[in-house]
Amino acid sequence: MANGSLITDELRKLIGMTLDTIVFKVEEGAIQRYAQAIGDPNPLYNDPDFAKKTKYGRLIAPPGFTGWPTKAGRPTEKLFAFLVKAGAPPRILDGGIEFEFIEPIGAGDVLTATTKIAKVAERETRLGKTMFTTAEVTFANRKGNVMLNSWATIIQF
Repeated sequence: MANGSLITDELRKLIGMTLDTIVFKVEEGAIQRYAQAIGDPNPLYNDPDFAKKTKYGRLIAPPGFTGWPTKAGRPTEKLFAFLVKAGAPPRILDGGIEFEFIEPIGAGDVLTATTKIAKVAERETRLGKTMFTTAEVTFANRKGNVMLNSWATIIQF
């Protein structure tokens, strides 16, 4: 730690680094279950016959739903291990997530999520020195078109 900073040289080297890719399959039944779980009755998410008659031609996913990973893990899971191994504090809080919706995600899509560390910052809080890491996750379809970007903030102290 330089000058008592939580941000080590090893952590600085992680900025911009791609950490992991995970493949997601978007299934019709999963979209319907997710929509029901969040209480959204929109027929674009729930009624395949209705959705087929729309410009989308299929069920689309509610905002924030990207399907189910085809292998274990979520995009930011391995990030925690990388951060702690590089010297970040071990206590972790979820600092929230922001989304940029670019194209509708729908039944049948196969998405590849790529995670990288976009930013690491430090500031003094009531908890003492606190580190804020932003992980950027890009979801692209089989054609390489970006469908969704997200930025998850991880708070460590």
